[in-house]
Amino acid sequence: MEFVDRELKCMNCGAEFVFSAGEQVFFHDKQFKNDPKYCKQCAAKLNLAFRKPVRPVRSETQTTCAEYGSETMVPFKPTQGRWVRCRACFQKQTVAS
Repeated sequence: MEFVDRELKCMNCGAEFVFSAGEQVFFHDKQFKNDPKYCKQCAAKLNLAFRKPVRPVRSETQTTCAEYGSETMVPFKPTQGRWVRCRACFQKQTVAS
């Protein structure tokens, strides 16, 4: 099957764009049935609109390790009355189990 560059019209902005032979080979290899409907700029805008929101940065809380008494940062707010281990102590405890 021979592929040649084709001119297509964007459904969003109406601009003409080139559907290159290389892109056609890619579409054929992936077994896509339809030609692209949007130019690259409009497709990029649509992808941004449907993108999942970025996860918020977790706040860390400074606390004291229950085993060694050293200061450590944990990615949660400790519950009062519960002891908290630093990362090294926690990993030692989970490996020993």
